[in-house]
Amino acid sequence: MSFFHGAHTTIEGDMNNINANHYHHHDGRSRKAVKELREHIAAGAMHDSAERCDAPKCHPETRVAVQDELVNWIEHGDEEENPKRIVWVTGPAGGGKTAIMGSTADTCQEKGLLACGFFFSSFAKSVNRRSKRCLVATLAYQLGQHKVLRGVGERILSCVEHNPAIFEKQLGVQLDQLLLQPLRESQKDPDGSSWPKVIVIDGLDECEADQYNDTARSPHASPRTKEADQVEILSTLLKAVSDPSFPFRIIIASRPEPAIQSFFTDIAHHTTRKIFLDDKYKPDADMLLFLDSKFKSIQRQYQLSASWPSNNVKRTLVENASGQFIYVAVAMRFIEGSSAPPQELLDQVMALRHQDVAANPFALLDALYTHILNSSPKPLLAARWLSVIFCTGGILQGPRSGPARFTQLFLESSPGQASYVFRGLNSLVSIPPTDDHTSPYALFHKSLTDFLENPLRCRSLYADDPFELYLTRYLQIWKNKGPATPLSELEKEKFLDQFMEQFQFVMRWDLLIGMEQKFDSYDVAWWVRSQHEFFKHPNCQFQSQHLSNVQYLFSTVHTKASRKIVFHYMQFTNSISSATGIKDVDLFADRLHLLRHRFRHLEHYETGISQPRVIRAGDDSTLEEEP
Repeated sequence: MSFFHGAHTTIEGDMNNINANHYHHHDGRSRKAVKELREHIAAGAMHDSAERCDAPKCHPETRVAVQDELVNWIEHGDEEENPKRIVWVTGPAGGGKTAIMGSTADTCQEKGLLACGFFFSSFAKSVNRRSKRCLVATLAYQLGQHKVLRGVGERILSCVEHNPAIFEKQLGVQLDQLLLQPLRESQKDPDGSSWPKVIVIDGLDECEADQYNDTARSPHASPRTKEADQVEILSTLLKAVSDPSFPFRIIIASRPEPAIQSFFTDIAHHTTRKIFLDDKYKPDADMLLFLDSKFKSIQRQYQLSASWPSNNVKRTLVENASGQFIYVAVAMRFIEGSSAPPQELLDQVMALRHQDVAANPFALLDALYTHILNSSPKPLLAARWLSVIFCTGGILQGPRSGPARFTQLFLESSPGQASYVFRGLNSLVSIPPTDDHTSPYALFHKSLTDFLENPLRCRSLYADDPFELYLTRYLQIWKNKGPATPLSELEKEKFLDQFMEQFQFVMRWDLLIGMEQKFDSYDVAWWVRSQHEFFKHPNCQFQSQHLSNVQYLFSTVHTKASRKIVFHYMQFTNSISSATGIKDVDLFADRLHLLRHRFRHLEHYETGISQPRVIRAGDDSTLEEEP
């Protein structure tokens, strides 16, 4: 019986927002601890989560050798002459690491070997899947669900009861209190031999950095790097396997990024076994099995001959893949498309050639990506939009930016443009249907962003600065006071709520620097008024962000600040504070001091929320100090 036994749960919205109600078999304190723990997990990162329903898995009878090696190590690794506690599965992009890890986790689950897991993803809608912050809590939550680990689960809950702030501690502290201490206290449990044996961590290289500094107030603070967070995770996991009370082995999958490679080579080499996905695991044979299955499906759909296509064609496709499973996966999604008969699409793929295959192992994959992008009616615009969506750190694709519908409205300069531009790209990107207003755009594989971000690979399709493209669209919508597509009042209000919340990204990356000459054409008064209206609305999704945006904008548009300006600004901010009960006007003084020289014109409010008066740069008569 797990510590969640008998729990009735209601899941609302994002998989990371789980509200648990009506827990039986626990007193009030335990129910509170369960709820507290649930609020700090990344539910979508579990191997069998609904969020991963479309995650890649190994095709039946493929990647058998590497999966067998992993399962054999889990079950019999202690019998080896020099036992290792960690296996690092690595290899180049497109080698099938996530598919192997997902299928291995399923196999271990069926065998009762899987203790818990965490699947990072830099393109997940849930921000917690690309951060370290929920890692330990998510592992602890899963351990508590095991019937044979009931004692461990109860001790985990006890830790949460006594220290609800544990989730704000460093990873090593969380590990010690949420995992190691409960395991130490459970070592004498009589059923210890039946415990699960392995923890699975996938996509470590996709973990991004958590930032702890307020860059608006501390502009010179160095941002934390993702490599630092990845090494912190590895150090925490190494601490776990080095503890005698920790009974589990750990499988970690990632690309061979320098920081990760260095950790396993220099620090954890004594306890790590490395599996590099190369020819040893017969990827060519697995790709042939995959192609056979896919082509048979097309044969049935189009009533084609059982001999279609020839074996030579299949072998050529495998040779072109150069060991990258992603190549055949993308090729087959393209051939399965409906833009032309399958033979015609197959001919297009077979006609792709590149003269520099030896120098660039991704040459034919690049040629395939280029060909598919060129099938769009607007190839360059499609590539630029994809860069804005997927290569800007989650501005338009993150958890707070909403579904594909918002992205479409943000990017379009005319109604229906997104459907037109993205026509033919379904083999690269999951594109929700037009009547789906909740699902986001999603990449099928991260290798597409590697392609888009490298000018030597995508060549004429390279988008030089996706941040600048984003800013151009943001300011155009600001200037027009809404998107190009006509909307109902309700839908426009919802769009603008999300749109104005996006100003935090403009602040974060200092994207407004250099926009002085253009800024006069934007109605700052309308923007601030709208922020305030959303702020007061009871259904506002981003209330605190709207207030922060107003404070930041007022501090940036003043070039010749005086006590009079400060006086009027604080009257305005205090009116917001008194209406909402939030008092946060102290940020104004230091932000104003830092940013007062950026723009050449000034907007401010006379008293409270009265009609705005525009003050132009050079009009010194309006800058007299308050008596």
